[in-house]
Formats: sequence, structure tokens, C-alpha cells
Amino acid sequence: MRPVLIFALIGVIFMFGAPYVLQLFTIINLTTAIALAVLALSLALVWGFGGILCFGQVAFFGLGAYAYTMGAINFGGSTWAILLAIAVPCAFAAILGYFVFFGRVSDVYLGVITLTVTLIFFSLIRRTSGPDFKIGIAQIGGFNGVTSPPLNLPWDTSAFLFPEQVFYVAMAALILCYIFCGWLVNTHFGRVCVGIRENELRAELLGYDSRLYKLGIFTISAGIAAIGGVLFCNGVGRITPDVFNLYNAALTIIWVIVGGRGTLIGPVAATFGLFYLTSALGGQSTLNNNLVLGIILIFFVLLVPKGVAPTIIDWTARRRKPRRASRRARRPRSEGRSA
Repeated sequence: MRPVLIFALIGVIFMFGAPYVLQLFTIINLTTAIALAVLALSLALVWGFGGILCFGQVAFFGLGAYAYTMGAINFGGSTWAILLAIAVPCAFAAILGYFVFFGRVSDVYLGVITLTVTLIFFSLIRRTSGPDFKIGIAQIGGFNGVTSPPLNLPWDTSAFLFPEQVFYVAMAALILCYIFCGWLVNTHFGRVCVGIRENELRAELLGYDSRLYKLGIFTISAGIAAIGGVLFCNGVGRITPDVFNLYNAALTIIWVIVGGRGTLIGPVAATFGLFYLTSALGGQSTLNNNLVLGIILIFFVLLVPKGVAPTIIDWTARRRKPRRASRRARRPRSEGRSA
């Protein structure tokens, strides 16, 4: 937990220092990047430590955003809407995961199923234009999307949070989710999930039901992705069906590949880096964003397959080994001289 707490402390320092240094427009963009970082963290957990390639992690992300928006409009506040936004994707993931994992669906087909579910959401919500398609008093909005009510204080539904305050909430949520994931992978549950990732048959021979552990980490990752969806619709101000499209599904995979599977901080850092890279490329017309992202993906798959964070960790470990060996070689000589 020591590295997790160190990075969390750096995040706390950044959370309280950024609003005094950065402009309001940058803070708003940072809130969006933080929401996407929470999404990447959820995939880093379920794929990197659970061995489950969920190609449709944005399904839970978008479902959480829509559940929050519909709930906030109907409830007249964000407190119960946040709980609803987490509960709905978790319940959906539990139902989907039950049929997938207890049906012994292989990893390849699992990726196809989750991607198909995401595209179904994308196509279905785009067809909900018009006043007839609504949940309670909230219209779904179809391809135009719907405006998301801002966060408010739990004890006062009329006290809405300003963008700087939403930034604080988003950073606090990212830090807490990061600490929770770091704690989870170090528990008995997390170690068993890693063991199932490495060798599922051996884990089952040791008496562990891999289906239950897979279902558990799959559901937990859906809840974390839903938190990212709540932050995203608050940062952007509205939610549209485009959140379910194939581009966002593939982009989430790229974040984890570039940052490094098997780490938590790597995908988070890669999300921030690629978010601002694509934002910078959006201001010019020479290079296409998809082309650049494709080149980055091919580069990391071929030349840096472990990702940035594991490569840095391995490089640091290799540099420490010669130093430790030289220190051990010097100890007998110094002890002989002193004797």
C-alpha cells in the first residue's frame, strides 16, 4: 500500500493546489479528464488484476451517467441520484456477469459480448427522440442527449456546486477510488483474483470458485466506472449516446495498454496524457486523432508491450540490482579490514 498512499498524497496536493494556479477553463477540462481516469481505473482493475478483458467498460460508464441524470431530474437533487447511478450499473453488471461467468463463456467471447451490449445501448438510446420517450418526468433526449443537473449539497438541493467545487469532488472521488482499488488488490479477494488470472484451473483445484470471484471484481469495476460517468456528465454538463460508441470503447483499452496492465497508476496517468494529446491535436487539421492513437497503440503493443509504468518499474529494478550486488561485495572486505 505504500506506493498507493504516496501517489494518493500527490493527488491530494494537486487537488488543493491546482485551482490556485490554473484557469477556470483548464479546471473544467481537468474535471472531464479525471472522470475518464476513473473509467480507466475501473478497467485497470478488472482487466489488469482480474484478467477479464471487458471491451465495453463504457457501457457501465454511460449507464451511470444516464442513471444519474434521470434520477437527479426526477428526485430534484443529486444525493439519491448518485446512489442510483452506482446501483444500476452494478446490478446490470451482476446480471450480465452471472450469465457470462456461470455460463463458462471464454475470454474472447466475453469481450465480444460486452462490446455488443455497449453498441446496443448506443443504438437504442439514439432512437429515443421525442416526448414519448422518458423516465418519470425526464426525457431521454435521443441522439441530442439530455442536460445533466449539477451536483448539490446533500442537505440543500438548491445549493449547486460551482466548477471549482466539482473539481474538488472529482479529484476526491479519483483518489478514494484509487486507494480502494489499491487496498482491494492487496486483500485475500484481490490475491485470489490475480491467481485466477494467472491460472484459473489451478485456482479451482485449490478450492476457489473462479466464477464468484470474477463476478465480484466485474461488478465492483462497474460501480467504479459508474462513478466516472457521474463525474463526466457533471464536468461536461450533459450526456449523449456518443458515450457508448466504439471510439470510446477502444480508447479505454488504449489507456490501459499504454499505462500498463497490472498497475493502477499507469492507466490513470496515460488517460491524462492521451486526453491532452487528443485535445491538442483537435486544434489542428493536419493529423487525424484516430491515426495518431492507432500509431501509439501499435508502438506500445510492439515495442513497449508491458506499458509505461511496468517498464519504468523493471528499469528501476535492474538499476538497483548492480548497486545492491556491489554493496554486498564490499561488506566482507570492510569487515575483514576492521577485524
